[in-house]
Amino acid sequence: MLIALPLFAGNYALSVVTLILYFAYTGQAWNVMMGFAGQLSLGHSLYVGVGAYAAGALFFHYGIGPWAGLPLAILFCVALGLIIGFLAFRFGISGVYFALLTIAFAEFTRIGFDHLGWTGGPGGMFLKVAQRDQIDLLNFRGPPAMYYYTMLVLAAGAFALCAWLLKSRAGYYWQAIRENEEAAQALGINTFRWKMIAVMISSAMTAVAGVFFAFYYNNLFPEQIFHISRSIEIILGPIIGGVGTLFGPILGAALLTLLADGITELLAAFGWEIPGIKQVFYGIVLLSVIMFLPNGIWPFISKKLRL
Repeated sequence: MLIALPLFAGNYALSVVTLILYFAYTGQAWNVMMGFAGQLSLGHSLYVGVGAYAAGALFFHYGIGPWAGLPLAILFCVALGLIIGFLAFRFGISGVYFALLTIAFAEFTRIGFDHLGWTGGPGGMFLKVAQRDQIDLLNFRGPPAMYYYTMLVLAAGAFALCAWLLKSRAGYYWQAIRENEEAAQALGINTFRWKMIAVMISSAMTAVAGVFFAFYYNNLFPEQIFHISRSIEIILGPIIGGVGTLFGPILGAALLTLLADGITELLAAFGWEIPGIKQVFYGIVLLSVIMFLPNGIWPFISKKLRL
């Protein structure tokens, strides 16, 4: 059904489903770090922003397409992830303090890009867009269906990768660390090493989402892309769908995007424009899930369906 969707769906519907797939993908990337390894990150917008700017700046200044910028974006994001991980794990920073450290790095990076003229500073960076009905894979330009299929492949690939990781030795080590790190160490697991690996994989996956973000939206602003609200959008899907599950990020992303977009369209039909209504809606949904389904929606559904 997803493969055939562009055949009968309009551009608006494709854009909504593309957004769902984007949040499903980034949710899976965050899930590797938090859901599998138990390391709470509230600064994943850092990797989206750095990945987007790394590939976007090469295209903006030198006309180099995203395929050449992608390895550079991954390299930068993995390096940042390793720095954060080393500072945290080597000195025993975990839990809420680790989350605060990730927020701090995202904020420092936002301030840095605000003062970096080469990337446009606070005025933003705008990528050139050629109006083409033809698909130009070299420069990643084309109709909405091209971006949709790209995100579909990425989301499916992330799902397959996470399914494999969860059943691998790394997955079992991460789950042991998540449940009781001291007990995992007592069993001989090198917790520092395996937590660093989780950070590397998560940051690399998120960097790919950043490159897609740059060439899909074609404009980058530090205040927007590095803001903590961007990180909250990434983690809401897994939290609501079910942290540490494979289907949770997908279900959460679909539910949030469809309902939030539906509320916006409904209010617009009545001529009402309420600033921040999506954020209010996100808060209500998050509060409801925490109160009534603390493990998320997917564990509840899978239990009822005996999956």
